[in-house]
Amino acid sequence: MTVRNLTRLIVALLLAAPALALAAEPPALNMANTAWMLTSSVLVLFMTIPGLALFYGGLVRTKNVLSILMQCFAITCMVSVVWVLFAYSLAFSDGGASNAWLGGMGKALMAGIGVNTLKGDIPETVFAMFQMTFAIIAPALVVGAFAERMKFSAMMLFSLFWLLLVYVPVCHWVWGDGWLQKLGVMDFAGGTVVHINAGVAALVAALVLGNRKGFPETAMPPHNLTMTVIGACMLWVGWFGFNAGSALAANGTAGMTMLVTHIGAAAGSLTWMFCEWVRFGKPSVLGIVTGMVAGLGTITPASGFVGPLGALVIGVTAGLVCFFATNFMKRSLRLDDSLDVFPVHGVGGIIGTLLAGVFAATALGGVGFADGVTMGKQVMTQLTGIFATAVWSGAITFVLLKLIDATVGLRVTIEQETEGLDTVLHNETGYNL
Repeated sequence: MTVRNLTRLIVALLLAAPALALAAEPPALNMANTAWMLTSSVLVLFMTIPGLALFYGGLVRTKNVLSILMQCFAITCMVSVVWVLFAYSLAFSDGGASNAWLGGMGKALMAGIGVNTLKGDIPETVFAMFQMTFAIIAPALVVGAFAERMKFSAMMLFSLFWLLLVYVPVCHWVWGDGWLQKLGVMDFAGGTVVHINAGVAALVAALVLGNRKGFPETAMPPHNLTMTVIGACMLWVGWFGFNAGSALAANGTAGMTMLVTHIGAAAGSLTWMFCEWVRFGKPSVLGIVTGMVAGLGTITPASGFVGPLGALVIGVTAGLVCFFATNFMKRSLRLDDSLDVFPVHGVGGIIGTLLAGVFAATALGGVGFADGVTMGKQVMTQLTGIFATAVWSGAITFVLLKLIDATVGLRVTIEQETEGLDTVLHNETGYNL
């Protein structure tokens, strides 16, 4: 090698050295992403308390309003503690040989997670808090199925074990490097993990507990629709953290996710309103806010993968299908899912998860599929995720409810249900006018 060529080689290596050193550096804290994820965590917590609590609280009768608020608040506290103790570790840490199914205990009590520990380019404490808020709202959603008739003690036991045996495994499968994630299931913000999971559990709970006394012959209208609308507005705003926050960054994906989330909500609301208008002659406030929740739940799994066109179609589909599913359950099946958790969240989650495999196509404005994956193959993968989640949630929920019923009992007595859970279980009333 000549001196000239040797000199060129040395110069090239020196020029490449900074780039090589930079590539070897661990990810650095991104303060913009961290600020967005802190905000998103607050928004998602805001969805449960006060959002969902007020939304559900207004839908029940006066004598049960405090029981709903109490259940949402108690679930928030309990899940927060259990998440830190070991649920986060089981969902998101390495489970070794069983990692396809469940994480390990390596991060129990937040072991190894300090002020400077990162998850990607954000603090792992922020990531854990963000995921905690999802774990909180999932069992809180199920409360709507057995509202006005379950014992508080039974509700606490069910929520605890449902979190550990149903939510945590499915969360790991889809988001914790589990088998559904490796299979390629597209669930950006919780179509399977939250909505199908909670919706199927709600359906099973409604079947196991049976109808409320007098349902469906006795009218049971919401006692305070003003409260419900306020809660619905809080859910809409909080949902931007739920979906756009799932990008885990303040970037273009978060921006598009926020846009399509809003479109899905608006399209679902209008579609439900017009369906009701045509069928019953008048549009209702309850209908338009329920359509909003249906639109939001349905766009959730697809929100990071589709464009505005996909969001519009998904929102309209949600409003239409969830409207008829709700009426079919109550009027034809006469099944008392008190606050319509399955026909709104369960059916919506199924539709959204399935359509994510369609409208993610680049030709339809989406982000596209993985290399070598066709739309047909992706739809089949989505169906696998839907089926696995529904079967696991349904089976474990049924067993849990039966075990709790055999021990502490599930339902209050007919006399207690007539008097109302506020007085019977909490010795308080929601209103003293």
